[in-house]
Amino acid sequence: MAHIVVLGAGLGGVPMALEARRELRREDTITVISDSPTFHFTPSNPWVAVNWRKPDAIKVELEPMLAKRNIDFIHCAAKKVHPEENAVELTDGRKIEYDFLVIATGPELAFDEIEGLGPHGGYTQSVCHVDHAAEAGADWETFVENPGPIIVGAVQGASCFGPAYEFAFIMEHELRKRKIRDKVPMTFVTSEPYIGHLGLEGVGDTKSMLESEMRDRDIKWITSARVKKVEDGVMHVEEVADDGSVKKTHELPFAYSMMLPAFRGVEAVRDVEGLVNPKGFVTVDKMQRNEAHPNIFSVGVCVAIPPVGQYPVPVGVPKTGFMIESMVRATAKNIRAIIDGEEPKSEATWNAVCLADFGNRGVAFVAIPQIPPRNVNWAAEGRWVHLAKLGFENYFLGKMRRGVNEPFYERAVLDMLGITKTKALADEQAE
Repeated sequence: MAHIVVLGAGLGGVPMALEARRELRREDTITVISDSPTFHFTPSNPWVAVNWRKPDAIKVELEPMLAKRNIDFIHCAAKKVHPEENAVELTDGRKIEYDFLVIATGPELAFDEIEGLGPHGGYTQSVCHVDHAAEAGADWETFVENPGPIIVGAVQGASCFGPAYEFAFIMEHELRKRKIRDKVPMTFVTSEPYIGHLGLEGVGDTKSMLESEMRDRDIKWITSARVKKVEDGVMHVEEVADDGSVKKTHELPFAYSMMLPAFRGVEAVRDVEGLVNPKGFVTVDKMQRNEAHPNIFSVGVCVAIPPVGQYPVPVGVPKTGFMIESMVRATAKNIRAIIDGEEPKSEATWNAVCLADFGNRGVAFVAIPQIPPRNVNWAAEGRWVHLAKLGFENYFLGKMRRGVNEPFYERAVLDMLGITKTKALADEQAE
């Protein structure tokens, strides 16, 4: 009997536990450790931030759902991972031993790297966590009573740009609905070298698409931007040239701002020798396995991925939902292979299938694989994307509430479309 511990219960951790339950033997035990009693659907956070969703509508109680699948749940934060002991130390003093550990913690939000950034002790909002989005929604209602300039975007070192674009367009749409758009100048500030880069050198024609959307909605933008500090109502920004010199400085007034921060690894894994890179992200091989500690795997945003390209302002690589699901599938198969005495051979495809909602329309893209060069590089826009994201939210939350990671019909449809999650399966289909 093997004991598999999954550290984290977000978009990586919960699917990981459910996939492991399906892939592993009946006698193997699975334990999920999380500092939150609920799973929440992070892609809906921008809707929460303008009060189109209540936080409870996108949450799922973890313990009863996991119990239905014979998965144990511990509601407690992890203090430190101890690979030499094959144990996770919890903040309540317990140590949970494991045969295999899957780190799926997500990131720590590095608001403190920029003075005045963030909702706690700072002057900007966040949509990275449902609680932050709820706070942003409360401040949004105050803002619309006395509207003024908006600044939205992502700071240097950020690696998740989609929600910034989504929130900019969702706010703009909501302002039009309230008939106060004319009172709100909007500026998009991003570390990306150009609009639509997304940390991926673009997907399809996202540069032209997103620039066009911004022009149509009269949203100004500043790219290659480095936020120096944020004061109450003023953001200090440097616009950086290709050679790294400061091309222009801006003092941007705002009445409301949402800026995505940079990410780093959580404290429980930071500084663990052989496990993480200098930013605290877990280093893994092609099998999602840490080379120094081969019974430790990692999935999701906490995985270390080198940046795509070199730019004067740091730009990270996003870990999108489907990409994370491919990590989950490969990890479950590889753990089972090791238990069976075989060599792991399942490699995640890291394909990306994304729906970005803009309030009443949106942009969808498919990148196979996510990191260029690609076999498929496609993007499209329209009202259908907005409707598709609404449907996907309902579908995914339904799966989580039932404790199902991937129904057979979902797997069959994706395989039929050639959108696979592991390279072993892709190779078999090619043969």
